[in-house]
Amino acid sequence: MARKDTASCRIPMMGSSMRYRRTSPEIERVARSMRASLTPSERRLWSCLKSGRLGGARFRAQHPLGQVVLDFVCCSAKLVVEVDGPYHAQQRARDRERDRHLEAAGYRVLRFTNADVDNDLAMVVGSIRRALQTP
Repeated sequence: MARKDTASCRIPMMGSSMRYRRTSPEIERVARSMRASLTPSERRLWSCLKSGRLGGARFRAQHPLGQVVLDFVCCSAKLVVEVDGPYHAQQRARDRERDRHLEAAGYRVLRFTNADVDNDLAMVVGSIRRALQTP
């Protein structure tokens, strides 16, 4: 039986000094819905990350943290993996702000495009593996 990841994901709220994972019921519903309808690229990467398949690291998919939903997160390594679709080209400033906020909370953020995942999954998985090995 797989053991449950006991590391808790914590992040300060934007504009707040609170350190606990605070989500709203709406964000929880959005995350559940997103988990049930992963994009093809996310599904492909998730098949490599789930159930500790990547060196035993326990990732969570579409995980709510504060007022955002992270594509994939390994709480114990404080590593966030985002798979960006074409719409992210229009929201780069918002993504940078979100990344800064996560990094300020001690998370490392890796971003890949759908094309990266679809065309070079080995490179993506290798990058994640190296990030997991680097404190």
